[in-house]
Amino acid sequence: MPLQREKHPKQPRNPASTQDRRTFLRTAASLTASGVAVGAIGGLVPPRVNASRPEPLSETAHALGDAEKRAEKSLEIKRNSALRNRNEPLPHHADNGDEDRHPNRIANFTKGLPHNEIGVVAVPAYDTLLNAIRSGKPGIFETIPLGGTVRLVNPQAGLAFDLEGMDSHQTVLKPPPPFASAERASEAVECYWMSLLRDVNFSAYRKSDAVLVACKELSGLSDFRGPKVSGRVTPETLFRGFTHGDSVGPFISQFLLHTLDYGALHVPQKIDTYLPRTDHLTDLDSWLAVQNGHGPLAVSRIDPRPRHIRNGRDLSAYVHADQAYQAFFNATLFFAHGKLPANPGSPYRTLKTQAAFATFGIPHMQAMLGVVSGCALRAVWYHKWFVHRTLRPEEFGGRLHFTLVNQMNYPIHRDVLNSRAVAKVQSERGTCLLPQAFPEGCPQHPSYAQGHATVAGACATLLKAFLDEKHPLEHLLEIAEPSEDGLRLESYEGTDAAQMTIGSELDKLAGNIAAGRNFAGIHWRSDYVEGLLLGEAVAIAVLRDQRQTFSEDFHGLTFTKFDGNVVTV
Repeated sequence: MPLQREKHPKQPRNPASTQDRRTFLRTAASLTASGVAVGAIGGLVPPRVNASRPEPLSETAHALGDAEKRAEKSLEIKRNSALRNRNEPLPHHADNGDEDRHPNRIANFTKGLPHNEIGVVAVPAYDTLLNAIRSGKPGIFETIPLGGTVRLVNPQAGLAFDLEGMDSHQTVLKPPPPFASAERASEAVECYWMSLLRDVNFSAYRKSDAVLVACKELSGLSDFRGPKVSGRVTPETLFRGFTHGDSVGPFISQFLLHTLDYGALHVPQKIDTYLPRTDHLTDLDSWLAVQNGHGPLAVSRIDPRPRHIRNGRDLSAYVHADQAYQAFFNATLFFAHGKLPANPGSPYRTLKTQAAFATFGIPHMQAMLGVVSGCALRAVWYHKWFVHRTLRPEEFGGRLHFTLVNQMNYPIHRDVLNSRAVAKVQSERGTCLLPQAFPEGCPQHPSYAQGHATVAGACATLLKAFLDEKHPLEHLLEIAEPSEDGLRLESYEGTDAAQMTIGSELDKLAGNIAAGRNFAGIHWRSDYVEGLLLGEAVAIAVLRDQRQTFSEDFHGLTFTKFDGNVVTV
């Protein structure tokens, strides 16, 4: 327990003692004015400084008049911020049309509701969910029939209001890829390859024959939108994100690898990961059970030795157990103990007598991570439940399986029907279901956009606003990557180490967190990309509101967005 101050009973005010204090202050002031240093009373003479004479202390410094002015100014700031956000254009929230296009709801998220023997939802149950969403009434949400005991995750969060930044309903997401589209098929093929290559270390991608096959297939798809070099997916771009930082240096961000000084604790970043080939929901019985909300029928097989993150399985294990903005809070610890390379726009880059702390300092950054994360989650939960209700890759895998075994004829694009990755899963597992890294599969909320990605996008944006994004990372950390067994860190030998900066590595950290959920088999690439962009927009709106609250004189904080454009807030 933290130490507690000893509590004393409140003493009645003594007018005499108050008078004595006033007499002392007047005497001290007169002694100072006559050239006698107050510090000399105790035998210590302070150094002479050139300073203007301070105003005399006033007993009315916090009088009602000044308090009223402060309260009115506070109200003005809050009112102006609210009006500015209110005057933002009201977007039209377009979905991809799948809910109307497929009235049996095969293209929408239905996990946790009752399903038939091939995983198709009971339409009346889905309609009850729609009624609750359209009404917004708390009581109707409690009438949604569940197929088992696992509850839906927090749909009413999409109706909450925020006191900073834009209202969640003013944020914008473009429609996700439709169920039958070539883009959705290409995302499915990528998910299948991610499941097949979970146990291949990122540092070994150049030497893996299976990786080369995956690159070739993804390069030949009709509408694959992952990063490429000269129109081709390569081992260097496979499964990486879309930002500049994702393409520079090792796959895993340095902020996920190095030992943390957690206050007085020294914490190596080794994680409890899963044993190789520990995959789930590849048989129809367990897959159908979790669709109906009966929870996992198995448990994760934990590796007895903690390891550094070195492959897709490790990364999925990290994002299975992490808490909201954990990775980004940890990243701030690398800037403690006088190592804070502040954004060039920070007023504390030029102030001579003051240091950043509660504003523009590390405590400010750390506290704001929680603020932007909360706003980001409420925004993405609105889009998940109230606009898109997009199915998960796990659900799509069931539609794909029953189509390929000729039990159903769902409108699925040929790119995934003819996929080598899907054929390999079928030959190894006996079904075409997407192997899941987690026993329970995906969580009980829709896929689009990704919650982890939205929080990561908001947090990375916030930290880039506070930090000097161009500061070379090698001035802060020794660039490293995990050994083959993940038990130690080794020096990174790539020639691009010098190109790594704080900004690029924060972008990579956001990409890692999002990609981990895709490696687990529970999200699509579009969930990841659009989630990062949504989180970025949320953080910028919050930062613009905060800008109005500071006393310091500065001209704004400039940083680079995920798309490469520069913004000042």
